[in-house]
Amino acid sequence: MRPVGTAALGLSLPGHRAPAVGPEAPFEMLEACHERMQRSLQLLQKLQDHVALQGHDASAVQAAQDVLRYFNLAAPLHHQDEELHVFPLLLALDDVPLIAAVQQLTDDHRSMEAAWARAAVVLQQIADASASTWQPLNAAHIADLQSFASLYASHIALEESLVYPRARAVMQADALKAMSTDMVHRRVSRVPIDQ
Repeated sequence: MRPVGTAALGLSLPGHRAPAVGPEAPFEMLEACHERMQRSLQLLQKLQDHVALQGHDASAVQAAQDVLRYFNLAAPLHHQDEELHVFPLLLALDDVPLIAAVQQLTDDHRSMEAAWARAAVVLQQIADASASTWQPLNAAHIADLQSFASLYASHIALEESLVYPRARAVMQADALKAMSTDMVHRRVSRVPIDQ
């Protein structure tokens, strides 16, 4: 089979062709990151389908590397953005349902980190395998990948429907500027990737 990259799996690389937003619009940047997360999770599903039907090839290696890169680099920065700037602001409000939502989202982040540790092992095996060392994914591998992916839909929906709008409504201009500055500062030392 001729290697053709992730295009063969039907998706572009994570981080490309997304809305061009910058740190001057931090909430828009957070939402654009959600779009990239969802595309990376779609790529993860396509990768699973691909290796089940086609086996291991250069397209599978590239897709595994792309998903690894996104969730190793950009996703942790996104969670830090929320935990440093968005969540504390909302926890200080006298709004019990909102506080419960923020606590749930924080717990989700910890669950995502644990699930990613398992999923990343599977993806690294795909990325590192050769034709002679490839072993098809077993039920535990598939469960690790699907468990990780399943954490995102309700998490993103809660952030975009409740948490981000409330934070936007109460965040002062100086806090918004500080958030923007910090988001840029923490990304400067990272490998260039448009989150």
